Amino acid sequence: MALIDTLGIGYDEAGPGGDVAVVFSHAGVADRRMWEHQFRELSRWHRVIRYDWRGHGESGDPGEWVCHHEDLLAVLDALGVRRAVLVGSSMGGAYALEAALVAPERVAGLVLICSGLSGHSWPPEMLAQAGERVRGAVPADRLARYRDGSAGRVDPADTLAIARAHTLWQVAGPDRGRADLSDEVWEAAVEMCREVFRREWSGPPAAERQLDPPAAGRLGEVAAPTLVINGLADVPGIQEVSGLLAAGIPGARRVDLPETGHLPPLERPVEVTAALRGFLAAALTP
Repeated sequence: MALIDTLGIGYDEAGPGGDVAVVFSHAGVADRRMWEHQFRELSRWHRVIRYDWRGHGESGDPGEWVCHHEDLLAVLDALGVRRAVLVGSSMGGAYALEAALVAPERVAGLVLICSGLSGHSWPPEMLAQAGERVRGAVPADRLARYRDGSAGRVDPADTLAIARAHTLWQVAGPDRGRADLSDEVWEAAVEMCREVFRREWSGPPAAERQLDPPAAGRLGEVAAPTLVINGLADVPGIQEVSGLLAAGIPGARRVDLPETGHLPPLERPVEVTAALRGFLAAALTP
């Protein structure tokens, strides 16, 4: 692990040099470890970089404010990357898209995997289901204290409980069960998610600043070649965003993965890596 001292951001880098790097931005329920297969395999041909958002993994805590797409561009600057293919999962995809809108000359391609989208309103039924299936894993009074920072101590049993519930609902998918994920995928997803909640509930609060105006109304401005990867077992509201991205970004191509939940790079590593290899070969051909 290396650390960008000026940003307090942990990252890994591998592969040969080149004009264009491949930079991975993880999901909000995970950290940079979710890219292990893609990072290892693609480093045989490309310069690859994966990093932890501030407040996640081995990166430091954010300050009073955090702007993730600005952090992503700052990582490129700090590591001397002039242009990159940005590969983002979940909200990591939303931040990659924002970076492509802010600095289109820096982005040679976009891969948006089960992506979020700034400015998009999640459907009420999705939020209600999340409340029932995830937040109910921890008693409401204790959850409220964790969220407002007044708990004093975070019970490890609570972080484990909510991580298991979130992994079951989102990583497996709302219509699948624990048996649909291998032990390896389940344990990796729960461990990353548990650490996310531990840091969120015990660290200093930070407000998030997103792109203004938001990306939802600006998809037609995206100039980079784009691949949208969707898991057909993911939460329906998230799959709707994949549809919006594929339809709204000029020339975007969509790949649907059957029997796949919210973290395809972890659950279907070989298939995702193969899709990335094909996309990179096309996007980086002069």
